[in-house]
Amino acid sequence: MSVIDLLLMSLSALVANKLRSVLTLVGIVAGVASIIAVMTAIAVVQSTMEREMSVLGSQVFQVQKWPAGGFHSDQERRRAMRRPPLTLENANAIRDQVGSVDLVGSELWDFGYVVEYRDEETNPNVAICGGTPEYPANNTHYVGLGRNLSQMDVKSGRNVAVIGHAIGQKLFPFTDPIGAEIRLDGRKYEVIGVFDEKKSAFGSGYDNYVLIPVTTFLDIYGMTSRDGFSRSVNITVRARSPELVRDAIEETRQVLRRERGVKPHEEDNFDFFNSESLITRFNQTTAKVKIAAFVIGIVALVVAGIGIMNIMLVSVTERTKEIGIRKSLGAKPGNILLQFLLEAVILCNIGGIVGILVGFALGNVVTAFTSFAIQVPVEWAFIGLVFCSTIGIAFGLLPAIRAARLNPIDALRYE
Repeated sequence: MSVIDLLLMSLSALVANKLRSVLTLVGIVAGVASIIAVMTAIAVVQSTMEREMSVLGSQVFQVQKWPAGGFHSDQERRRAMRRPPLTLENANAIRDQVGSVDLVGSELWDFGYVVEYRDEETNPNVAICGGTPEYPANNTHYVGLGRNLSQMDVKSGRNVAVIGHAIGQKLFPFTDPIGAEIRLDGRKYEVIGVFDEKKSAFGSGYDNYVLIPVTTFLDIYGMTSRDGFSRSVNITVRARSPELVRDAIEETRQVLRRERGVKPHEEDNFDFFNSESLITRFNQTTAKVKIAAFVIGIVALVVAGIGIMNIMLVSVTERTKEIGIRKSLGAKPGNILLQFLLEAVILCNIGGIVGILVGFALGNVVTAFTSFAIQVPVEWAFIGLVFCSTIGIAFGLLPAIRAARLNPIDALRYE
């Protein structure tokens, strides 16, 4: 018999036992869907995270006191808290001594403020950034209206401000904000520019902050925050080209170690991060989730495979007389074996296809309520089908062998 004939016979046998086939599919669908749903959800978040983390660009890295990936233990948190804060002098040293960089910016941040203009005011969730003229280029957030901070603004400590797009929309819906006088934390500032809109899929406040000269920030708020902690300057550094980023980081490390008095045997008392390192850390974190989902899915598929084996054994028993008739008419044991194997593999792959579709749908549910982009990780669909075929062969082999070994005379006598 040809493979096509055996395939048609396998399909007809599955259609003839619809309820049994559907019940068998449930386990396969659940196992595959669980894997695909998690992998799809991670792909959705990962693609968005990579887009969001690219805020620094390919040539920019940041130096800060705190680890970019957060704290993994209390010991690590305490060690970071003992680090001395980064200063404007550290930024100046990088600017003067590192030849592979062309822009060095400084940032100091505080949060939870209100901006007022006449009778309008924002919610008390506006961030203040005391920065330098390098801020837009180093953070890929450019001024769309008006002008950026100038070196003269910083040197003179002027009360000027570049406001976020959302603040401009709130306070100046119908008027030109340039030259207007706003109140930030009760102090007057002249609006000199408005940032372009920069939306975040995670709701980050890219459009809800005010940039003022770092010297003005220091004059008003100093180097001690409202909760009594010493402020640390975030230093943004742009290498002259993407190829020089690693060299620039190493040169910056040597300059800062010397400036901050770090001894040769001591570890750095500052941290670097850039878009690439943030994405790498995110991928390392999600790798554990992927492994867990994969293991859970495999366990579900194995359980489903055991169910398929039991149902196929029952099917062999029910179709014993049919097998005896086919053997008496010349069917070879190999034909019987292949037919039952095909039934198991087809059943598993039908369940796999349904599971993949369900998994894609579940994994992309979040995109219906957010600005996340829909993702379809085709490679995991292929992996899912390969595993379904493997499960079908592995757990369909025993029933198929039992059917192939039936004695035709005994099979014909079976009632």
